[in-house]
Amino acid sequence: MQYYFAPMEGLTDSIYRTLHHTFFPGVHRYYMPFLSPTVHRALTKKEERDLPMAQSVGFTAVPQILTKVPEDFLWAAEQCAQRGYKEVNLNLGCPSGTVVSKGKGSGMLADPDTLDRFLDAVFTKAPLPVSVKTRLGLESPEEFPQLLDVFNRYPITQLTVHPRVRRQFYKGCVDIEMFRYALENSKNPLCYNGDLRTREDIAAFHENFPAVEAVMIGRGLIGNPALLTGEANPVPQIQAFHDQLLEAYIEAFGSGRNAMFRLKENWSYMICHFENSEKLEKRLRKTTDLGEYREITHCIFTTCKWI
Repeated sequence: MQYYFAPMEGLTDSIYRTLHHTFFPGVHRYYMPFLSPTVHRALTKKEERDLPMAQSVGFTAVPQILTKVPEDFLWAAEQCAQRGYKEVNLNLGCPSGTVVSKGKGSGMLADPDTLDRFLDAVFTKAPLPVSVKTRLGLESPEEFPQLLDVFNRYPITQLTVHPRVRRQFYKGCVDIEMFRYALENSKNPLCYNGDLRTREDIAAFHENFPAVEAVMIGRGLIGNPALLTGEANPVPQIQAFHDQLLEAYIEAFGSGRNAMFRLKENWSYMICHFENSEKLEKRLRKTTDLGEYREITHCIFTTCKWI
């Protein structure tokens, strides 16, 4: 089975991806947090940093594009092609209110006819193969069969299905039966995404869906960066990874405070793996001092049992 690291805005940036690949084997592809091109046809400085030349990366990375305008998608795909990337991914899954209100991300699932016209324009001129990440619909899973009919009209490299609708965000249960429908009816290769947080989750999914050749994992890998290594006690490795991340962010941001706050979001996913860490977690949330942050995280790694 192939394992993909899901794109997570503000978390899986180029620094994170590079260091994760250095410390933890097992990820076959890293999907990048989305580019959102505009009429100005220019990458921001941040986008330039997060889209290095492909040959300089050292592992397989796939840029993701978020837009509802075919011309903008094609321009961004051309930028990726010029940087040596071999595939781009269309984001039809982002549930953010600001994204959906503009008709982008999962907002594009509201109108299958408009989506069909968008895909027709994209696949007619795309300079690279295009994969797609989608949800089941905006409000109801019953929207998905019509959406899948649209997807089946195009040579999508791989269709990643997160079997929730937009209104769920990341809450509630995934609709595993609707994913089964996708597997039985999709003309394109499928990848599964959603609630794979432990090795047991992954094994159970593979047992239930042996024909699915790829899974995409986001929150599970942020919470346990060593998820795919099989280490019984990955804490020393995770601590070394965290400490190098902190130093890399301090250098990149020119600010220890900004680096610390950047990593606090990682801790919101990781802390559940450390037993009896409630008091340290409370201190971690409150601290604004880099020295205290270092002390607290060291205590978590060295005194709290890994779950």
